[in-house]
Amino acid sequence: MRALQGVSLVGAVLLTGVSAGLYYGFAVAVMPGLRRAADRTFVEGMQRINAAILNGWFLLVFVGSLALILTAGALRLWGGGSTGTLPWIAVAAVLYLAVLVITMGFNVPLNDALDAGGLPRDPERLAGLRERFEGAWNRWNVVRTVCNTAAFGCLAWALVRHGNGS
Repeated sequence: MRALQGVSLVGAVLLTGVSAGLYYGFAVAVMPGLRRAADRTFVEGMQRINAAILNGWFLLVFVGSLALILTAGALRLWGGGSTGTLPWIAVAAVLYLAVLVITMGFNVPLNDALDAGGLPRDPERLAGLRERFEGAWNRWNVVRTVCNTAAFGCLAWALVRHGNGS
């Protein structure tokens, strides 16, 4: 049982790390790079990114992170052994749930609104579409990046404690 607990915890650490890295990459490279782009380039670029990210690999990381966090917690809770890692796994679960809520409640609706706006020829409409999207999306992305990174940190510490027999 201890080996299964460890495997699920390693998987949770890896997937939350990939997820945190993705959001961090947007925060420090993708969005600052697009900030310097013309409105049409920004809107079209984000629309293409929004379409491209809807794939099985992203879904595996996005949903798989929570599944493995919950599995690690359940195995630790009901599988015996010390419960020293359980609080860290529980906090990670709450933090990652916040990531899901932020993504589905804020970032995805902003993506959908941007996509629904099309690619207007009118420069004022294009600028308005960007303005309604960019600031809010960036703020929520930073919040979910912090939550996701904190979840990763909690899980990494839980893994260390697991390795130490806690």
